[in-house]
Amino acid sequence: MIHLKTIEEIELIRESSLLVAKTHGELAKHIRPGISSMELDRIAETFIRDHGAVPGFKGYHGFPYTLCVSPNEVVVHGFPKEEPLQEGDIVSIDCGVLKNGYYGDSAYTFAVGEISPEKKRMLKTTFQCLMIGIEQLVEGNTLGDVSWAIQNHAEKAGFSVVRELVGHGLGRKLHEPPELPNFGRKGKGSIIQNGLVVAIEPMINMGKRFVVQEKDGWTIRTADRKPSGHYEHTVAVLNGKAVTLSTFAFIEESLKNNKHNSVIIG
Repeated sequence: MIHLKTIEEIELIRESSLLVAKTHGELAKHIRPGISSMELDRIAETFIRDHGAVPGFKGYHGFPYTLCVSPNEVVVHGFPKEEPLQEGDIVSIDCGVLKNGYYGDSAYTFAVGEISPEKKRMLKTTFQCLMIGIEQLVEGNTLGDVSWAIQNHAEKAGFSVVRELVGHGLGRKLHEPPELPNFGRKGKGSIIQNGLVVAIEPMINMGKRFVVQEKDGWTIRTADRKPSGHYEHTVAVLNGKAVTLSTFAFIEESLKNNKHNSVIIG
């Protein structure tokens, strides 16, 4: 059952989502070849707790870290590691917080130094898929309209859409109904109504769409080991229109001032 949110609830989700965005902005200051994803995890946890919240992922169904850090062919749910990131890597960082009883959730795929034109084109397409999906999240449309728009744009660009993992509602729980696939058919699924809050998160592969789960029970990577991109915003429907509660503005500002890594996608 989909729980439509009140204005007051949406504002609390916005507060949590903005803290996620600021956490990403803090991480963007440190993204560079040579830093470990475990160090990024420590930075994120300290930042979140210093701002009066708790990491939304840590302990969730036993997940042991603050961040999901997913480099290159890892699609989502990757564990932070002590191995340093390398020039030319891409790395999806997914972060959630819980503050005042409500969750915020957002992901961004960073370039580590200079990346190949092929990776850059895939990330740009993935970012565009997110924006196109948000445009379709309006009152009277269906969730299938959102899903179809994402799939259509990705596949027209020559990329594939992961089907085993989907976007989701959120609020007092990190994952609530409805599920929001990144593939689908126009006119199918629930009618979008005011008060809906969802995390839209395209996961787009450079190669084929198939994925496998690693032995740790969490890490999802592409079956063909080709790179994957992932962007996510928390979005509400207010007055019939999509209102993005998270933002990448803090990331973009930090990357402009990061002399080791200034690649901005979007």
